[in-house]
Amino acid sequence: MKNFNKLAVLAALFSGLITSVQAQVAVKEAWARATVVQQKASGAFMQISSVKDAKLVEVRSPVAGIAEMHKMEMSDNIMKMRQVDSIDLPAGKTVELKPGGFHIMLMDLKSQIKDGDIVPLILVVEGKDKKRETLEVKAIAKPLNQTTHH
Repeated sequence: MKNFNKLAVLAALFSGLITSVQAQVAVKEAWARATVVQQKASGAFMQISSVKDAKLVEVRSPVAGIAEMHKMEMSDNIMKMRQVDSIDLPAGKTVELKPGGFHIMLMDLKSQIKDGDIVPLILVVEGKDKKRETLEVKAIAKPLNQTTHH
């Protein structure tokens, strides 16, 4: 019985450590744009904050063949979108992935994303120590004309 109690205490301590590691990065208000039939791309948006300096280095989703991080920016009076390798997450600051700025592109969609659907996303965040943390995010699909979470 004594060994069982020690194992239970160790398990409780270990699970506490895992929880605190996972709490280093928080995601709020995740949403994705609903699509029309035959549409093969959509965007996903959210607010990400990190306790320590980190960066978003990879995104995946089972609903898309390809998921990438992109940035919209003005260049010669033309709005251009380009893929980025990572998105910095400065300690203590909230980084907003939003239409017209940084966002996640979901391409080669496997089916239509309908208003109200839950779109699973997997985010990989890397700390300055090169350790990686994987977060599972559930983004809610919003209508095509939606420009914010609300």
